[in-house]
Amino acid sequence: MPDDFISTPPTGLHAVDWLILVLYAATTLAIGWYFGRERQSTREYFIGNGRMNPLLVGISLFATLLSTISYRSMPGEALGKGPVYLVALAGFPIVYLIVGYVLLPIYMRQRVTSAYELLESRLGLSVRLLGASLFVLLRLVWMSLLVYLTADAMAIMLGVPPGDRDEWIPLIVLVTGFVAVVYTSLGGLRAVVVTDLLQTVLLYGGALLVIGTVTLRLGGFGWFPTTWHENWDMQPIVPESFSTRASVLGTIVSMTVWYVATAGGDQTCVQRFMATTDARAARKAYAMQLITSAIVTVTLFLVGFALLGYFQQQPQRLPGELSIERHADDLFPYYIAFHLPPVVSGLVAAALFAAAMSSIDSGVNSIAAVVQTDFIERLRRKPQTEAERFRAARWLAFAVGAIVVVGSSQMGHVPGNITAVTSKTSNLLTVPIFCLFFFALLVPFATPLGVWVGALCGTATATLIAFSGAILGTHPEAGDDPISFQWIAPAALLVNIVAGIVFSHPIFLSWRATQK
Repeated sequence: MPDDFISTPPTGLHAVDWLILVLYAATTLAIGWYFGRERQSTREYFIGNGRMNPLLVGISLFATLLSTISYRSMPGEALGKGPVYLVALAGFPIVYLIVGYVLLPIYMRQRVTSAYELLESRLGLSVRLLGASLFVLLRLVWMSLLVYLTADAMAIMLGVPPGDRDEWIPLIVLVTGFVAVVYTSLGGLRAVVVTDLLQTVLLYGGALLVIGTVTLRLGGFGWFPTTWHENWDMQPIVPESFSTRASVLGTIVSMTVWYVATAGGDQTCVQRFMATTDARAARKAYAMQLITSAIVTVTLFLVGFALLGYFQQQPQRLPGELSIERHADDLFPYYIAFHLPPVVSGLVAAALFAAAMSSIDSGVNSIAAVVQTDFIERLRRKPQTEAERFRAARWLAFAVGAIVVVGSSQMGHVPGNITAVTSKTSNLLTVPIFCLFFFALLVPFATPLGVWVGALCGTATATLIAFSGAILGTHPEAGDDPISFQWIAPAALLVNIVAGIVFSHPIFLSWRATQK
């Protein structure tokens, strides 16, 4: 290994790195064209042929949920706040049992394009449209946030100072969104799943390259933390109060709820389950997703530890406008561009780009499936021909992508650490959506009124906790919210289920009847 690779890192992305990014984008477009060159049915466009390899589907499911948000937030969280989010892996066995053996057998008995078709058969059209609307809103915000974070990372890699990034981000957003939307619109779910495999390889390989180069430069694994770093938060096993930002218990509970709710109510997940043959294959796909997620989560936290050790031992490598404490989320993309050699920088930058692609393509395809199935086809009086439905599906995918590109330009106004901001915005509706399925599939006496009341109460609870700092004020010294974002999902789940059961219960219905 040349000495200058270890001692004198290059500055910024080189021409060869940009060539790698262009080749990657061209490859994804080619895959979209390949799978879209023959006319497909809308069912095949949205859920493949229903016989896709469960291992490939599982990797695609992982790539969908591991977006640029995760790819930047996990190293940033490990670097700037501490390692507590690693304990979320302890909840994976519980998640697998609930999803694999409670939810999937029920879901796989129904062969649907949109998950929200299940809601109408049990609770009526209004609940179906409620679920579809909440999902579309959730995914639009989520994709807007991840596209913005990708553009922000690219601006960092271009060396744009923090104060000037807002001028560059709209252009980068336009290019990123265009590539993902075009190949998704062309190829449908099969193109999405195949490109997700490519993107997962880049994601994991990029993380390993960062760990490897830091280890070489520091002459070993001296970067691995053996003591609690002074810039980390206190992260107790049991939270001292509801305002404790992150704790072991809070992490396990909140992440377990989030994984179950996402698998059980998110169209992007249900859509992939439907692409497999049966419940057993879907369970195998979900197991692959959890295993892959666990491996990559550990790896990304190691990336954060490696960067922390690197910049602490070599503080001169950090420019004056960046600091470990205040810019933890920015140090990963900064290291990619300014502390990796040519070609390696391009490959890792492509991995960051791939993280956005894997989420945009899946989100666009899933939203298009929901709008086409739950709104257009369900409410349209005159049925469409198959050719009309297929053309509409493609145009819907393109329109959704255009909305995301425009919406992402507004995400720079959301303050805070990426992990907290994600929970407060893009994950805000995850639990209320899941609870619709909970009532439809598991509560025999559930009524549309009770489900609506539960959804409204659950959403209100999640919103009040998410913005408790803005409503009640933050801690004067630490700046913590009165109620930590870790309790958004558990509290919303509890309130939603209790309210829904109360207002659906026969006793309440009898009392309501006597009041008329």
